[in-house]
Amino acid sequence: MKVTGIKFRDQGRIYDYDSTGFTLKERDIVIVETERGPELGFVARMPMERDPAYFNRSLKKIIRPAGENDMERGRRNLYQEREGKRLCLIKIREHNLPMKLIGVESFLDGSKIIFFFVSEGRVDFRALVKDLASVFKTRIEMRQVGVRNEARMIGGLGTCGREFCCCAFLKEFEPVSVKMAKEQNLALNPQKISGACGRLMCCLAYEIDTYTEMKKDLPKVGKRVVTPQGAGKIIQQNIIHQKVRVALDDGKEVEVGLEGVRVESFFEKYRID
Repeated sequence: MKVTGIKFRDQGRIYDYDSTGFTLKERDIVIVETERGPELGFVARMPMERDPAYFNRSLKKIIRPAGENDMERGRRNLYQEREGKRLCLIKIREHNLPMKLIGVESFLDGSKIIFFFVSEGRVDFRALVKDLASVFKTRIEMRQVGVRNEARMIGGLGTCGREFCCCAFLKEFEPVSVKMAKEQNLALNPQKISGACGRLMCCLAYEIDTYTEMKKDLPKVGKRVVTPQGAGKIIQQNIIHQKVRVALDDGKEVEVGLEGVRVESFFEKYRID
């Protein structure tokens, strides 16, 4: 099976599509199957041969390369989205609604326009929908999203210098907790462990299983241990290098690998001969 990566927006993740039977090159415009019907997309990753068994479920197919009529319809939709955003912002101010418009998407067949917005609470947007429907003569849907989805739709670069994970490849948002940052010995500074959305960074969940596994063999902080330099108490773990920092009883500090440290026995701790 030939698999091609398709994007629907310049900001957004790449979706795998079955392109068997087509010869495509990068940036080619195509019509593809989606949950809401045929849509325009472009080739963001060149076709490659893949085993169908690699995928959990069958891939949607590329219907055909886009023709001139499809391109014209796409241009019409882009214009409609720009006009929709401009008009919606005006109407939000007129109706004094507590909402922030972040994006507009028009179906390829023109059957519906979706307006995405962020708000701290519920919004009565019935008058707004009525105004928009009277102008565009199609179904209008107002969809409230969270701050994480706002970041996904707007896009940008993270503190790592790369595109937001939610834009590039994340399919779903996984729960992320402060405990994950603690397990990875990260400074619990909100500015350092939060993303542009203001929530904890999604990447905190990527390596937590590895850190948890690696910590199993390390004595815990506060544990009494014996080292070649003497006995003391663990004050810090270096999980990646599998070492611990020990505050010795004589006031010195040493960093020791697992091979050079052992937990102090009951008899050593209480000096029982």
